[in-house]
Amino acid sequence: MSRLTRIGIDLGGTKIAAIALDAQNTVLAERRIAAPRHDYGATLDAICDLVREMKDKTAQSATIGIGAPGSVSPQTGVMQNANSTWLNGKPLPEDLQNALGAPVRLANDADCFALSEATDGAGAGKRSVFGVILGTGCGGGVVINGRLLSGPHATSGEWGHIPLPWMSKDEFPGPECWCGRRGCLETWISGPAMAADHERRTGEDLTPPQIVALAAKGDGRSKQTLDLHASRLARGLALITNIIDPEIIVLGGGLSDMKHLYTELPRLMTPWIFSDKPNPLIVPPRFGNASGVRGAAWLWNE
Repeated sequence: MSRLTRIGIDLGGTKIAAIALDAQNTVLAERRIAAPRHDYGATLDAICDLVREMKDKTAQSATIGIGAPGSVSPQTGVMQNANSTWLNGKPLPEDLQNALGAPVRLANDADCFALSEATDGAGAGKRSVFGVILGTGCGGGVVINGRLLSGPHATSGEWGHIPLPWMSKDEFPGPECWCGRRGCLETWISGPAMAADHERRTGEDLTPPQIVALAAKGDGRSKQTLDLHASRLARGLALITNIIDPEIIVLGGGLSDMKHLYTELPRLMTPWIFSDKPNPLIVPPRFGNASGVRGAAWLWNE
């Protein structure tokens, strides 16, 4: 088998996805399973089982890339900033390499998503791409000229843990975040955050898909929830635009399925962008929920 055969693993908050790609990016095998919760050992075992399954279905020789919440600290070599908090402080890449007996490359899951969409997805051919994950958490990745932007702290793209910009009085100081701060964007624009905001205002415990469905039927309270969510997302994306000015923003994660975002966000972002002619380009991912796992496989092209 060609050395360019690549296995990718996307470790999410609720699922783990695996894929094997050949040199022409053809999918040779793929699988999705439920992710263990609050159990580091079970998480390791699940990832290793999926890698072995991909190898058994393709060949015994393949590169292995992992997309995970959080990142590996360049200073300590252990996981940091993962909203799957049982990963934090653990030497995940080292443990995986020891268990699998093979080299492993690991990157933030949002970085993997951005790399996939910049390489052969919705952002292909663009010089600068900001890839956004709006799901269980809120993450981002920056790709410049086909390469992931990284730095000495491995925190580039972590926009989920900056404060909601241009807060109104009733938004300040914002909900408490798992990171220990208040008002982080993740507490406003992730899937659980949108559901929590709806429950705070209405008393209704609904999932994001249920809120979207009710809004489509004319429910005013659900429509208000979507409007507030879009406003907060637009302010966050406008801030990112003012800092890195990406040619294209690709939305991923479960909330990227909300069609109204692609028409509403450019309009809502415009007042906050420091330009005389704002024209933000917001698009859905080419590969949908497979982008993250494809990007993990692409790590060996980095």
